[in-house]
Amino acid sequence: MLTRKQFIKTGAGAATATAVLPGLPVARAGGAKKFKLAWTIYVGWMPWPWAADKGIVKKWADKYGIEIEVIEVADYPTSINQYTAGAFDALTITNMDTLAVPAVGGVDSTSIITGDYSNGNDAVILKDKTKFTDLKGQKVNLVQYSVSQYLFDRGLEKHHMSERDVRIVNTSDADMAAAWMTRAVTAVVTWNPIVQEIMKNADAHEVFTSAQIPGEILDLCIVRTDVLKAHPEFAKALTGAWYETLGIMLSDSAEGKAARTAMAKLSGTDLEGFDAQLKTTHLFADPAGAAAFTRSAQLVKTMEYVRTFLFRHGLMGQGATSPNVVGIAFPDGKILGDKRNVKFRYTSDFMRMAAAKKL
Repeated sequence: MLTRKQFIKTGAGAATATAVLPGLPVARAGGAKKFKLAWTIYVGWMPWPWAADKGIVKKWADKYGIEIEVIEVADYPTSINQYTAGAFDALTITNMDTLAVPAVGGVDSTSIITGDYSNGNDAVILKDKTKFTDLKGQKVNLVQYSVSQYLFDRGLEKHHMSERDVRIVNTSDADMAAAWMTRAVTAVVTWNPIVQEIMKNADAHEVFTSAQIPGEILDLCIVRTDVLKAHPEFAKALTGAWYETLGIMLSDSAEGKAARTAMAKLSGTDLEGFDAQLKTTHLFADPAGAAAFTRSAQLVKTMEYVRTFLFRHGLMGQGATSPNVVGIAFPDGKILGDKRNVKFRYTSDFMRMAAAKKL
């Protein structure tokens, strides 16, 4: 499997933008109204498999005369690469990764649902130290070129430091908790549920979290723009299913508890652990609030941070001379970057329809 860095650096994104990887199913064929949404395990995306299992996705798909298959992909980077290659019509993904892989790879995508933002799910953790500035001179274990490194960069910036003050050690998320238990590892940047596991240790101290950069690490549902233009009913069905599901799972009811319990089990934890993760996840349960955020100046500012981070780390594609190489379009018509090469679009249309009960 290609890492995100390799995927972009080798130009694989552009090569697969109009081709399907061998052995992968074609997302749509012969004009049939069948669509595929890919998801991976994360607290903010667990509503999708539950909604599919309970028939909520099918109910909304039936309303619009289409079929929607909700498919788990075991590995998050693989899901992104497969979406970029054309295997899926829609994907659960972060804002940073949307720009870094499909957009840079030449695939035009539209975010139809601003689902949540990390509000403490991602953290910088030190061993036996309590201040961010104690990081100076230390090795820091994190998943390189991920949202963890983005969080870390924002923390460095806020503390008037830079990556020159530390030594970054690229570490798989699968190895992070075990690495923490070794004497050599004294600082990590990671996400839940790994954060929860590490913080059980008395020597672990959070010194910076995503709660200090609210609204910057976003979890989205994106759709290939060509699919969206041809079949807006697909986005309507997804949006309707999403908000119906959130209404159930976040309710103070037996049904809501049962839903969260099922989601917890599917994601490898229990209800207590899942609810703890939800506390550090700002879910946009109200579609009107999600739409307003998506139309806000804050989102534009965030994407400026994100594209600057990606360019500084060589993740804007081969030969990129500035962050402007790819255009990002916002609901009010504002565009960051190249207006002739817009590959990442935000829309609030479907969230506003949900708020107005017009889906």
